[in-house]
Amino acid sequence: MAELRLQTASGIIDTEAFTLDTIADAIKGKGLAWLDIKRPDNSVKDFLLDVMQFDELAVEDIFGHADTTAMKFSNHRFVVVNARDADNRLDTEPVAIFLSGDLIITVRHTSIPALMKFRRRFKEAEDDELALGIDFLLYEMLDAIADDWQPILGSYSKTLDELEFCVFDPEEKYDNLLEGLHDLKRHLREASKSIESLHTVTLRMLNQKLKLISSGVTLYFSDLNQLCTALVKRANNYSAGATSTRDTYLSNISMELSKSNAQLTEVMTTLTIIGAIMLPLTLIAGIFGMNNEDLPLEMVGGFWGIISMMTIFAVSMLVMFWRRGWLNNFAKK
Repeated sequence: MAELRLQTASGIIDTEAFTLDTIADAIKGKGLAWLDIKRPDNSVKDFLLDVMQFDELAVEDIFGHADTTAMKFSNHRFVVVNARDADNRLDTEPVAIFLSGDLIITVRHTSIPALMKFRRRFKEAEDDELALGIDFLLYEMLDAIADDWQPILGSYSKTLDELEFCVFDPEEKYDNLLEGLHDLKRHLREASKSIESLHTVTLRMLNQKLKLISSGVTLYFSDLNQLCTALVKRANNYSAGATSTRDTYLSNISMELSKSNAQLTEVMTTLTIIGAIMLPLTLIAGIFGMNNEDLPLEMVGGFWGIISMMTIFAVSMLVMFWRRGWLNNFAKK
């Protein structure tokens, strides 16, 4: 069942005092009003189509996949932006906004923290601000969604600084750095969805040819557009910083792996040289170690002759390895 919340400049109207069919009577004579609908159902769809007579395609969008947009119809305007969701996962959800007369209607499927900020702003708004009409409430709502990201981006900046310090710290190795950088990139990607949708909508609002807002709130939307532009730049800069830090981290890992492979290569080279030298010596020892009376021990000088022969072989192979440059690493050490 859909959750309804109706607020006017004079305060919140008890949910028992109105229904969807009696909205017009409930807000009559009370100035600007805001109807917030959470988890819309078929009764909400019928209300938007039959009672409010909103465009069918706009209504269908809120029950399907709503893309960022700002459009003007004969009897209403329709805006869709992405805002931060209030669940444990940091993601964004579309918020559909209808403007008709002195009534602004928001339709959403999840809890949106920025709308709670908007409630306080609506309650504390000055009379001269409310006199600007429903367009001022639209500005306050979009501005609340934008302001909701400022402390979040601040926390991302702090997280990025910490990750950069960990990556470039030569004295200690930190765990889960790559996972932290990937999470930061994912969060920034979600933030950009909302910030860029706000930027797109404010640009359309400022397009005089579309006539989406009154001239009295143009200055407000111009300030909001500047804020959205700054937020887009911040998100892009942080994303670029996270990418650079991740690439640096991967480069460091690659360098450490290369050093490890080089050390392993040196060890294998040493073992290979030792094995190559020992192989002919083992062959000589094996031949003259056979229990055979026909071995020419007298011809080679007996025991010391065999030792001399093995020494000559070993020295000869070392000289050959040296000339080929295989012992250069040992010479440098």
